[in-house]
Amino acid sequence: MKKILLSALIFTANLISMNAQKVSILGDSYSTYSGEVSPDWNYCWYFNDKKNEGKNDVETSDQTWWKILIKEKGYKLEKNNSFSGSTVCYTGYGKADYSDRAFITRMANLGNPDIILVFGGTNDSWAKSPIGYYEYTNWTRQQLYSFRPAFCYMINYIKSNYPKAKIYNICNSELSKEVTETEAKVCEYYGIVNIQLTDIDKQAGHPSIKGMRAIATQVGEAIK
Repeated sequence: MKKILLSALIFTANLISMNAQKVSILGDSYSTYSGEVSPDWNYCWYFNDKKNEGKNDVETSDQTWWKILIKEKGYKLEKNNSFSGSTVCYTGYGKADYSDRAFITRMANLGNPDIILVFGGTNDSWAKSPIGYYEYTNWTRQQLYSFRPAFCYMINYIKSNYPKAKIYNICNSELSKEVTETEAKVCEYYGIVNIQLTDIDKQAGHPSIKGMRAIATQVGEAIK
């Protein structure tokens, strides 16, 4: 009888896993954790070897906002394509060319998800990347070195190339007015849910355990 019950439980667990919604993340340092991003050469800010000891209290990937969300919602991670320090547009810190790591470069590599969580703009704000103008079509490469046209391009691309996926944009707290307003306006234009985070506790500019929990809660409530 015990063997039958165990087999039934295993079968049920496997069935639930097979039917779980697949989530992909397109993010920056806030969504990284060493050994758990794809491609595996993406730079990470959160590590499992205490590199951030004394700067940030997050010590395991189970404390990250996305791991908490996936566990509580019963989702399955499809792909976490997050890259520390990356900007949405091609212009990074010190006006360096970040076209090798930009969101708009990595957005084609998200697998086959049911849900896409886009969490960017933080580094565009911190690096003071050019803002540019709202452009909703016929983008030139030069325009993509500015945040507004690049953000439009990204949301349009994701919506067009992942037609079966439900897309959510997550906007960090304490960003510049221009970046915050841009994310809200562009998401409204494309009919995408924009989750504006508030009161996120941070250490060294990055979510603490408390901040990660708050992000997971706010994103989870928006998805619900």
